Amino acid sequence: MKKSITGVALASVMALGFAGCGGAAATPAPAAQNFDKCMEKGEEAPSWVCIPEVAGGVAAIGSAEVSPAGSSFQRQEAMANGRDALARAISVKVQNMFKNFTQVTGVGDAATVEKLSSNVSKQIANQTLNGSQQKGRWIAKDGTMYVLVVLDPTAMVEATKATVKTSLKNDEALWQQFQAKKAEDSLDAEIAKEMGQPAR
Repeated sequence: MKKSITGVALASVMALGFAGCGGAAATPAPAAQNFDKCMEKGEEAPSWVCIPEVAGGVAAIGSAEVSPAGSSFQRQEAMANGRDALARAISVKVQNMFKNFTQVTGVGDAATVEKLSSNVSKQIANQTLNGSQQKGRWIAKDGTMYVLVVLDPTAMVEATKATVKTSLKNDEALWQQFQAKKAEDSLDAEIAKEMGQPAR
């Protein structure tokens, strides 16, 4: 009986010793960050909801709250908001393109270029926004609908080239400067760079 108790005690001590050798319990590794998701309204959403971008295109987000008129009307409202955001993005891109182009070529003074930039961005928005498409849709738990609206970059580059050249021709002095400085290649390069497309 004594041997049996001693054996049990010894086994218990050995078990405790082995448990102690294991050290502290391993801390679970943090979950890997999911770059396909982002947080919006306290819940996981597709990454484009936070950063509207699409490879080789111009993108924007439109959103609309739940509407008594139904989901079709809600989508139309979200698309309209997305197109407004696209128009603002186009304006920024055109202004950047003109700024870089005029710095490189020295064509036109600041006031003339600003006026030209404003007119061109409006015309390009009018021409290209009709071709915008929905590339993604996500509905939050509160019913808000988000849509990813994108433009075909190739069509936008071509529309930008045509519109800029037409606008330059409408100002005789600017057109003469443009031709004298052989600035067409510089213009094409700046448009392609700003729109994220290879120069042609």
